[in-house]
Amino acid sequence: MLMSLWLRLAAFLAKSLLWLLGLGLLGWALASAWWAWQHSGPVSAQEQIPAGETAMTQEVIQTAVRIVDQHRDNTRYLRDAHAKAHGCLKAEVQVLTDLAPDLRQGVFSEAGKTWQATLRLSNGNAYPQFDSMRDARGMALKLLDVPGTQLLKDRQGRGEQDFVMFNHPNFFVSDVAEYRQNVAAQADGKKVLAFFPGWDPRSWQVRHLFIALATLAPAPTSPTQSTYFSVSPYKFGNANAKFRVAPDPDSCPSYTLPAQNQALPNFLRSALNQQLSTDRVPACFVLQIQRQDPRAYMPIEDTSIEWQESDAPFETVARIRIPAQDFDTPALNLQCDNQSFNPWFGLEAHRPIGGINRLRKAVYEAVSDYRHARNAEQ
Repeated sequence: MLMSLWLRLAAFLAKSLLWLLGLGLLGWALASAWWAWQHSGPVSAQEQIPAGETAMTQEVIQTAVRIVDQHRDNTRYLRDAHAKAHGCLKAEVQVLTDLAPDLRQGVFSEAGKTWQATLRLSNGNAYPQFDSMRDARGMALKLLDVPGTQLLKDRQGRGEQDFVMFNHPNFFVSDVAEYRQNVAAQADGKKVLAFFPGWDPRSWQVRHLFIALATLAPAPTSPTQSTYFSVSPYKFGNANAKFRVAPDPDSCPSYTLPAQNQALPNFLRSALNQQLSTDRVPACFVLQIQRQDPRAYMPIEDTSIEWQESDAPFETVARIRIPAQDFDTPALNLQCDNQSFNPWFGLEAHRPIGGINRLRKAVYEAVSDYRHARNAEQ
């Protein structure tokens, strides 16, 4: 009789597990169908500014300044993100000589044109930490002596065009409201809870947590071996587009980086030094754009959505060459630390668009002014 009871209990548990599995699969199918329905085209090609964004932006500025204060390095004030640079490098950006006419926009208008540029490579964290720590990695590119009217009134005559990128195709927040909530939680030391703002499961941002975890990747062998994305969109003439910079080893001499001691805190800087300063071998990248197709789900107000290459391929518009150079000196490192990069430093043809870019305009300017003013007082 006891055996019969156990067999019935086992059968009941087996049926229950099958029911649970079936319900789980049904839930997954329904969720997938809902996601596909919610995230299908067409989308707007115009910016859509939500109510209250200005007030939320001011809150973000206050939080960003608080982060700068928290992460002071001895007597210097650092950036609120990408505080640790691996180096600022001289670079050359050459527009393709055979660039298609419809891609000749802004700084890419003149086929074959070579721009002199400054390029900053960095870790993403707001505090300088060991390169071996999982982190985002950034690239900021500034084209120099660019003619034309600058987007910002106080930057006229600067002749700049900046492209700010990091090594993941999408961001872990959708818009300014989410960014405000997320960065405030992180400033309070609640990194994981930043994605779970309340007890209501509808407010949980599980997908964004996975994006953040994917962004915090192990360190590359060298910053020259990573691919960097603009994440947020820009104008590209009359179109909207995102940018990408990817390694282009075929355009440079063949090179194998000697093994680096990854236990050292600054081994990514050492890798750059090894290639560019010791071995005197240049590094090469391609600069590409991905134009929005409004018929597909390629929104400009949600930076958590990756624009799929199946909807719109990346198109190469220029090549970047980082020549052999000596960059790691106290004077150049201080100059690098004082250098400002901002997607709003540039031309109308490449105007940043979307909520996160509107936020950047205010936050970058406020934090840069605050940081430089405090450092000048030292």
